[in-house]
Amino acid sequence: MVNLQQGHPISDAISDAMLRIINARHHDPFEVLGKHGAIHPARHETDDPTALDTCVRCFLPGARAASLVVQGKPVAMSRVEGTDFFEWYGAATNIDAHYEVEWRDRYDQLHREYDPYSFAPQVSDFDLHLFGEGQNWSIYNKLGAHLHQVDGVSGVLFATWAPNAERVSVVGDFNAWDGRQHPMRVRGGSGIWELFIPGLSGGDLYKFEIRNRASGKVFLKTDPYGQMFEHRPKTSSIVTPPSQHQWQDSQWLEQRAQWNWQHAPLSVYEVHLGSWRRGANGEFLNYRDLAHQLVEYVKPLGFTHIEVLPLTEHPLDDSWGYQTTGYYAPTSRFGTPDDFRYFVDHLHRHGLGLILDWVPAHFPKDGHALAQFDGTALYEHADPRMGEHPDWGTLIYNFSRNEVRNFLLANALYWLKEFHIDGLRVDAVAAMLHLDYSRKDGEWIPNKYGGNENLEAMSFLSELNVLCHGQHPGAIVIAEESTAWPQVTRPTWVGGLGFSMKWNMGWMHDTLEYMSKDPIFRKYHHDQLTFGMMYAFTENFLLPFSHDEVVHGKGSMINKMPGDNWQKFANLRLLYTYMYTYPGSKLLFMGSEFGQWSEWAHWKQLDWHLQDGHFHQGLLNLVKDLNHLYTASPSLYERSFQHDGFEWIDCHDSEQSVISYIRKGGDEMTVVVLNFTPTPREHYRIGVPVAGGYRELMNSDSEFYAGSNMGNGSPIYSSPVPWMGQQQSIEIRLPPLGALVLRVES
Repeated sequence: MVNLQQGHPISDAISDAMLRIINARHHDPFEVLGKHGAIHPARHETDDPTALDTCVRCFLPGARAASLVVQGKPVAMSRVEGTDFFEWYGAATNIDAHYEVEWRDRYDQLHREYDPYSFAPQVSDFDLHLFGEGQNWSIYNKLGAHLHQVDGVSGVLFATWAPNAERVSVVGDFNAWDGRQHPMRVRGGSGIWELFIPGLSGGDLYKFEIRNRASGKVFLKTDPYGQMFEHRPKTSSIVTPPSQHQWQDSQWLEQRAQWNWQHAPLSVYEVHLGSWRRGANGEFLNYRDLAHQLVEYVKPLGFTHIEVLPLTEHPLDDSWGYQTTGYYAPTSRFGTPDDFRYFVDHLHRHGLGLILDWVPAHFPKDGHALAQFDGTALYEHADPRMGEHPDWGTLIYNFSRNEVRNFLLANALYWLKEFHIDGLRVDAVAAMLHLDYSRKDGEWIPNKYGGNENLEAMSFLSELNVLCHGQHPGAIVIAEESTAWPQVTRPTWVGGLGFSMKWNMGWMHDTLEYMSKDPIFRKYHHDQLTFGMMYAFTENFLLPFSHDEVVHGKGSMINKMPGDNWQKFANLRLLYTYMYTYPGSKLLFMGSEFGQWSEWAHWKQLDWHLQDGHFHQGLLNLVKDLNHLYTASPSLYERSFQHDGFEWIDCHDSEQSVISYIRKGGDEMTVVVLNFTPTPREHYRIGVPVAGGYRELMNSDSEFYAGSNMGNGSPIYSSPVPWMGQQQSIEIRLPPLGALVLRVES
């Protein structure tokens, strides 16, 4: 039966498709909503066939009335009896392709907006194809939420990947978080859902409401590709406004593209932004303030790069950023994406590079984020033997899925391209590569060959490095890999993983264990100093004294050292001189440069007042001078990854706990002698490579560094006395717990 009310029909029949819209279960709302060719039930054969050939249907939960704007004037729409559907029948020629609807909500507030269901799909078939192949490197410009314009109509294009959803809706303040109001359309078998919503703008809050196809469960999820989020503990995604930042680092990027990092100095200051410095009331500083303060502090110290612990959005401060929920968003703790762009730009304009700690190995189980995103194990493996990390209580990415690989690979490129990051430090690579990492027998699944190698992760990491190095020349990718996995830093075309560098965890652990021992016992552990040279050139190594070594009861760097305060600082000065003169790039965690007594605490700033202390200031002076010596001496960096850049003078003096070696680069040679006991050694003879007068470049026992000032003031001239395999030798005064760096005068 057809009823007429003021000349407009009200249908008493509801189709199955309309019921699915009402129940928020329809996978393609465009089948029901929007403009459709239709025959009006009341049209007679004698009527003009074009008069009532089009139906416009809207679903407006809670609306009291609705009108269609026809030729600039509101024309009342008819409610479908017993529902929140509103319909208008008329001639197609009377309405625009993109028409507006006016409606009054339950509070009698008037709304006027373009109908989202009058717009064609916006994500191209080619983009869908590339994503399905795992090869869409700019997918972050398609999925997520982006300011968009269609035929002069402005709004936001939303898109997300949820192949096991029955229905996905965009919800936010703009629709009272009602999932019935803006259901999205699914794009065939791609699993991608999209909807263009006119009238929205930057700053609007949103989430995706997802109904699982199998279970019918409904849940809210933040946007995996969201580029801005609310400040924790809130979790909504934010439509990101257009960037207003004008980059000024073109000269830096041009130089980086030509940077021969394998033969250049790299000294990294590792920072956790939330606890480096804070405001007067303990609040987080903004990215812009941090940029200025870091440059003012770090640049004079001579570091070449800053590495920041993960800045991707994360809900839990205690995770230090390593449990990421927003991979495409700089954390809102310190400001906006443009604030972070300023941070990077300011560092570059002052000659400092930036390395970002990046975590593709695992993600947290927080219900609002990636875990069970569409009600199934989508980003993670379904089987906990492959999909859960036993140590961290997190989920492991399913690297065998093209769309998951694409999500992560595009994310790496996103940081390098959109924020001009100079490199990535990839966390937990060992956990990615080993199927049995931290698992007992029966708790892991072998690969197809029966081994414990994660073949999909291997392929992912190789592709990551090929892409990053290929698309961003001069950018570096560093592996935190703690096992003896071969060829981590060898090119992919010879079977390697293709990383630029790898953390030298073996050297770090052996060295710290050795240094923690009372000097009287060190002679029994001399091999911990010398063994590292057995594998020093099998990879491109970076020497890390990182955040991991100053937490969880391990003690601060200064408190790892034995002895009284004088000996502790002497030991640490000796250790740092050893690191800076040993083959490999360098990394030092914040606070270690001045000898913070307490372990790192992520909830408060460093103990800056300690720098006023005599020993602390001396240590800081040493680190500054070591950085400047290192970056100015080709012999200390030019062949850091080549065996011909290092030569032992003597590695056998275990009885006196002394080692000596030569570093080579270009036409330069540097002699290093290290005394790991508190016993001063007069007339200590070492062989030297060439005849001449040797001058002290560095003495860790100098009074300038709060040492005892035992050293060799004048040039030390060699004599033709063969010693330690050299034809020339010199006698030196070797200070207690001291290091000497010598070079022949030209």
